[in-house]
Amino acid sequence: MEIALTGGSGKLGRAVLAHLRAAGHTVWNLDAVGERDPGFVRTDLTDYGQVADALAGIDDRHSGVDAVVHLAAVPAPGLVPDAATFHNNMLATYNVFQGARRAGVRRIVYASSETVLGLPFDTPPPYIPVDEEYPARPESTYSLVKHLEEQMAVQLCRWDPDLSVSALRFSNVMDPEDYAEFPSFDADPRGRKWNLWGYIDARDGAQAVRRALEAARPGFEAYIIAAADTVMSRRSAELAAEVFPDTSLTREVGEHETLLSIDKARRLLGYSPEHSWRDSL
Repeated sequence: MEIALTGGSGKLGRAVLAHLRAAGHTVWNLDAVGERDPGFVRTDLTDYGQVADALAGIDDRHSGVDAVVHLAAVPAPGLVPDAATFHNNMLATYNVFQGARRAGVRRIVYASSETVLGLPFDTPPPYIPVDEEYPARPESTYSLVKHLEEQMAVQLCRWDPDLSVSALRFSNVMDPEDYAEFPSFDADPRGRKWNLWGYIDARDGAQAVRRALEAARPGFEAYIIAAADTVMSRRSAELAAEVFPDTSLTREVGEHETLLSIDKARRLLGYSPEHSWRDSL
């Protein structure tokens, strides 16, 4: 496929760019920052004209794309003032979604977030493992935008029955060099309770993007994308019982199994994590 990737210069974006190109796709990196190369197009995603133009075609580069992968955003709460997070992320996502539709693109995969599940879980989750079945619980401006983006995608798919939008609710993205810090998490089980001790290797995040592109079908779907295990050496069930004693465990979980359920992604996308921090230390 010919793919427009926003945010290809970011942490997850770099892995996605390399993975999709290795799979044989042509990928254009639309980002505000990045090194000059034949696949990079400096684009202000808050400017609808630039987005629409970049998706419709660029002289000497491409004459249109088959799919859009939208990862670009202020990537976490607190990095800039709340209003700046809202203005940048909401506007950029609207521009990308609408620009894609106007350009005739019917396949969109984008980065939603685990934060819509209720992070940092100061209010305990309704049950564990958490999944996509309960209503969103945004607890920050960043998370609120992610929720609103999902709602916007639902309505755009209602307007356009041929449109496919896959929202990947990524967990905390990690590169292999980040794993050296993981053993220190064991000192305090509450230190990482904010996302149920979850993470996602960037390489597996890239796999999830590719699989979502390949499995795209009309309509909107949201998927939790996490590693198969937690960041902790302790048993997952013990962690849940200690930190969330009043929250029910809906099923038996494996020794170090993720408490961010990836069952839906496994079932509908064929997603299967290949990387664990335990293999790197």
